[in-house]
Amino acid sequence: MEVDPGHLRLAHVVHQRQSNSMDRIGFFFLATEWNGEPVNREPTKCLGLQRFSVHDLPDDIIEYPKEGLLGYLHEHGGLTQHGWA
Repeated sequence: MEVDPGHLRLAHVVHQRQSNSMDRIGFFFLATEWNGEPVNREPTKCLGLQRFSVHDLPDDIIEYPKEGLLGYLHEHGGLTQHGWA
């Protein structure tokens, strides 16, 4: 899949505390136009690509992408902090 950067809009940011020694920031973009179909570019890390309803997400979804998706959908002000007790 190819996306022209001009067709990306910042949708949400997640500041994730993964452990006591690691945190990360995830930037989530909304693509308004694209060419092609999504491709799994990390087959050693990801078993495959599937589409899910936001009301029926899989139990094994990775937490910080889930928080980014839900933060965007529920309009949590553009930023979610996750795992910071």
